[in-house]
Amino acid sequence: DHTLDVPDSHHLVGNMGRVIRACRKGRGSIFKSHTKHRKGAVSLRSLDYAERNGYIKGVVKEIIHDPGRGAPLAVIAFRNPYNYKIDKELVACAEGMHTGQFIYCGKKAQLAVGNVLPLSELPEGTTVCNLEHRVGNGGTIARASGDYCTIMTQDLDNGVTRVKLPSGARKTISNACRAMVGLVAGGGRIDKPMLKAGTAHHKYKAKRNSWPRVRGVCMNPVEHPFGGGNHQHIGKPSTVRGDKAHGRKVGLIAARRTGRLRGGKATAALAEKAKEKK
Repeated sequence: DHTLDVPDSHHLVGNMGRVIRACRKGRGSIFKSHTKHRKGAVSLRSLDYAERNGYIKGVVKEIIHDPGRGAPLAVIAFRNPYNYKIDKELVACAEGMHTGQFIYCGKKAQLAVGNVLPLSELPEGTTVCNLEHRVGNGGTIARASGDYCTIMTQDLDNGVTRVKLPSGARKTISNACRAMVGLVAGGGRIDKPMLKAGTAHHKYKAKRNSWPRVRGVCMNPVEHPFGGGNHQHIGKPSTVRGDKAHGRKVGLIAARRTGRLRGGKATAALAEKAKEKK
C-alpha cells in the first residue's frame, strides 16, 4: 500500500511569504539591545533599617555617561551599615548634583535636591524623580533626562499619595515608596535637531537596531500588509483589530480614535490640558 507523505504544517507556513519586521523583532537576534558598554543597573539603594527610621549619608564620587541613555548617572558611595566596606550605587542624576555632594537617604533626611525620602515626608507640589511604584523596588518612574513627577495630594490616613507622572497621568501609590528630590538632569535634549543622518546613526548604534526605518508602503506585498500597488498607498484602513494575526497587526493597532480633534472635542481637550498644567 502506498502512503501519501503529508508535509509538516510548519513547512506549509514557510511558503506563505516573508515574516514581516514587526514579527522578527520579538525573536531577538539582530534586534537585541546593545548593552556591551552600559555601566550597570540603575536604582536607589536597597531599603533597610537606616532608611526606614533615620537616614544614611553618601557622597557623589563621580558623574558619568551611560551609552544609550540621555541622563547622566551619579556614582554614590555609602558606608555599609553592617560590614566594613563601601557600597557604590548607580542612580540617575538629579539636575544640580555635583561631585563631592553629600546625599542623605531616609525618613529623617532634609528636603534638598538629590536627597531620597519616602513620599509621606514630601509636601504637596514637590518635584521628584527616580520614583518607586512599589515599596523598595529601587525607583522605576521618571528616570529619563528632564523627567519628573509632582506630588499632587497626600492621604496620610490611608497611607497613599497621588502623583502626577511625566505623561500627565495621575497614579496613586503607597506613601512608603521613596523618590529623589528634583528632576532628572540632561533635560531639553530633544530640543536640539539631529540635522544629519550620521547623528541619528550614532544615537541608535548605542541603543538598538531600530534605525533607519523602512516604510511599509514602499515594500513589496510579501514583506508588509501595506506594500505593493502602483503608487505608494496603503489601500486599506490603517487601523487594525487587536486580535488580528501577528503578520497583519501593523498600523494603528486597536485604536480608540484617530485623526486630529475638531470642534467641541478639541476645545474640551485644550481645557483638560490647561487644567493638568495647573
